[in-house]
Amino acid sequence: MKLIIHGGFFSESSTNQETKKAKQDALTSIVTLGHEYLKTHTALETVVYTVALLEDNELFNAGIGSQIQSDGKVRLSAALMDGKTEKFSGVINVEDVKNPVQIAQNLLIYDDRVLSGDGAGQFARTNGFEYFNPITPQRQSEYETKLNQKNNKGTVGCVALDADGNLAAATSTGGKGFEIPCRVSDSATVAGNYANQYAGISCTGVGEDIVSGALAAKIVTRVTDGFSLKEASDKSFAELKAFDGFAGIVGISAAGEVYHCDSHPYMVWASFDVNLQVFS
Repeated sequence: MKLIIHGGFFSESSTNQETKKAKQDALTSIVTLGHEYLKTHTALETVVYTVALLEDNELFNAGIGSQIQSDGKVRLSAALMDGKTEKFSGVINVEDVKNPVQIAQNLLIYDDRVLSGDGAGQFARTNGFEYFNPITPQRQSEYETKLNQKNNKGTVGCVALDADGNLAAATSTGGKGFEIPCRVSDSATVAGNYANQYAGISCTGVGEDIVSGALAAKIVTRVTDGFSLKEASDKSFAELKAFDGFAGIVGISAAGEVYHCDSHPYMVWASFDVNLQVFS
């Protein structure tokens, strides 16, 4: 049983040591809770549980505390992929909800599994997800003064390998801040979140770069074709250099390889394999 998570890039918020320590502590706690949960749950259940914990932490740009778009609204996107069934589900630019990854989970049983905007919001209300305002005082202050908004590359994600050898990946984001309303990120696409029976990948970084590189799907496809997870990731990241792509990934292969990498310093992450590890 293996688990790896990410919390976006350290540069997406304050870069002081207090914030760094807070993110290390938060990721350590969340990956420990997620790994414990994985002992009695499937990979699919675990990635939803773990990403929801990340969404509920104001340190990360997903769920509570998400970045505010240029019209003053928060719009959330999240995706889920089950490596066992190879089914993908997601919500794009859904408003006034707390945990978009849980809405993505509910969509897995439907034929129409990726919803956007008002349709995603209506689905959430119909399925018991109550109104929730994810804007924190800090994000409101940043929005009003346009602080810390130039280089936001924050997203959260989780990949899990369960006791039965099944993989799953989930990713959630609050966007990059001050974007054109309803801009679509990579997080609810197969470029940002992908899993099959061979590997699972969750991405963070600049969504447009990740989509241009078809990153998550490309890495998983290469693992499926015989590459190791490291080889597949490194080759795919080398291809991002053609347009200076800004990205980071966490991943696990069916062979048990746990790997993370980024194109720019530096992604915050934590993993629980045999031992717990966290970014330094």
